[in-house]
Amino acid sequence: MNECSNMKEILILGQQGQVAWELQVTLATLGRVTVLGSQELDLADPDRIRAKIAALQPQIIVNAAAYTAVDKAESEPELAMAINGTAPGILAELARKSQALLIHYSTEYVFDGQKTTPYLETDTPNPVSAYGASKLAGEQAITQVDCAHLILRTTWVYGNRGKNFLLTILRLAAERPELKIVADQVGAPTWSRSIAEATAQIIAQSHPDRSNLRGIYNLSAAGKTSWHGFATEIVTRYRSHYPDRHLAIENILAIPATDYPTPAQRPAYSILDNSKVLADFGVQLPDWNASLGQLFARWQ
Repeated sequence: MNECSNMKEILILGQQGQVAWELQVTLATLGRVTVLGSQELDLADPDRIRAKIAALQPQIIVNAAAYTAVDKAESEPELAMAINGTAPGILAELARKSQALLIHYSTEYVFDGQKTTPYLETDTPNPVSAYGASKLAGEQAITQVDCAHLILRTTWVYGNRGKNFLLTILRLAAERPELKIVADQVGAPTWSRSIAEATAQIIAQSHPDRSNLRGIYNLSAAGKTSWHGFATEIVTRYRSHYPDRHLAIENILAIPATDYPTPAQRPAYSILDNSKVLADFGVQLPDWNASLGQLFARWQ
């Protein structure tokens, strides 16, 4: 088995995604990186997955690809399940066969959001949406295969590319004088760069024989806020960093989730306990607000 320090072939799946984009930078020092998007590898096609992985023979597979259209998944659950549920299990089988490491990203949507204290990795999942059910199926498929793997659960991911809440708010704030944003759903907005940097740290300082590379870990930003709080801070910081750029927004109104019905139910409480990843790997993500400031400071 190759030692982590000698791993040269790293495959990142999800080329168009915000986490995968950051991973291309943070993992570059750990080996030779290949990045595939949906055009090169359709995760809904098991045969193509097997053929592509067999051809590339990666020593680390980082699956940052996913079906992430939460509401649309309610009307096409089979596709969501194929990409989020079935494909990770196939990747795990291929990783076991070639003694590769599989890193897979999951979500707090595997829980129902009814707790009032941070979720532990050992809490019983209970997804309340087709998207959440598909992500839980992916977790279960991986854990049932005896391969070296890490499942990293994160929350409210955002960045300066792709599709996410931050970019949506900035677009709407440039167009509208008033926005109504849900204030009774709580989470920890997590910068995609923080996730990628933490992933690199975990890989770099893991045991050479990968004996500690098993299981599920929460990996989200510290602190908490509501969607309304997040939107308000986005606009405030944007105006602070870019006073010459026009935003039409004047008011951001707080509303309950019942006033903004969606096809998929969202967890009301999305805070994860990150003490396990700190204890095992020495990794701790910054507070969500501090990370947001860093993003704007570096964003041209």
